[in-house]
Amino acid sequence: MDEISALLDDAATGAAEARTSQELSAVETRVLGSKGRLQALMAELRHAPPEERRSLGARLNDTRVAITTIFAKRKEAIKAIERERRLEAETVDVTLPGLPVPRGRSHPLSTTTDRIKEVLIGLGFEFFDGPELEDYAHNFAALNYPEEHPAFDEQMTFYINDDRLLRTQTTAIQGRAMRGRKPPLRIATVGRCFRYEAVDATHHHTFHQVDVFMVDHHVSLADLKGILKAFASAMFGGDVEVRFRPDYFPFVEPGVDYSIYWRDRWLELGGAGLIHPNILAAHGFDPEVYSGFAFGLGVERIHMIRHGVTDLRDYLNNDLRFLWQF
Repeated sequence: MDEISALLDDAATGAAEARTSQELSAVETRVLGSKGRLQALMAELRHAPPEERRSLGARLNDTRVAITTIFAKRKEAIKAIERERRLEAETVDVTLPGLPVPRGRSHPLSTTTDRIKEVLIGLGFEFFDGPELEDYAHNFAALNYPEEHPAFDEQMTFYINDDRLLRTQTTAIQGRAMRGRKPPLRIATVGRCFRYEAVDATHHHTFHQVDVFMVDHHVSLADLKGILKAFASAMFGGDVEVRFRPDYFPFVEPGVDYSIYWRDRWLELGGAGLIHPNILAAHGFDPEVYSGFAFGLGVERIHMIRHGVTDLRDYLNNDLRFLWQF
């Protein structure tokens, strides 16, 4: 039965020469399969002399174990080789240029708002937030609006119900900011406002507004002009000149609109004035003792002046070609 040794050698050689799992499986089937060489030798045992059958059977079993071990080890080796080949095929060359990913950036109104906050905080003002869904009292009544004022009209304001509306101005925070506080007060706010207006290049139903007020002893228009000059100079650069012209707003007396002289021309920026005595008295501040100023302006207006933007609608159209210019 030298064929037993030959079978072991053949199995070892076949396993060593196999380069893939399929090749190894073919060798294994040829040697250990139900019709393989080992099974054929087992069948020939019945023709061997009786005195040799026991020893030959033991050799064949030992050979089966040895061949099985050879195939198992080779199988693990081939799996490792195939795994390496698969990993090499799936390797990404990180030295190659990847697909460009556009970087996000702040909206121009956000960067302008951040700069406004930075300047006003530097001038000693603290920021106060109020709700966009406001009540009638804070948006109108607390600001000394007469009942016949056109702002009450449903053609001017977005009403939710008889008492709730989308705020038309950030000035609505004055009552909330004054409540429970004592002068001196230096308050600023910035946020969205809403008005029932036709949309065109200079008007929009949604816009952003800054509102600033100060209450203390002996506050005058001179203080207001000084703060506006410092604010405008910081926002636009250089020594900006400020001009007042008389105007009317229910919550200030006297009221003015203010313009700045920038790049060789006067540009209207917003409305301002001394806080109306009725508003001070309504919040427990004696108008004989305290006075204050207030001013407001649009965030879009500031950015439009600084960058020469001519259409207000561009800020909300989400056209990256416009937004990424700034």
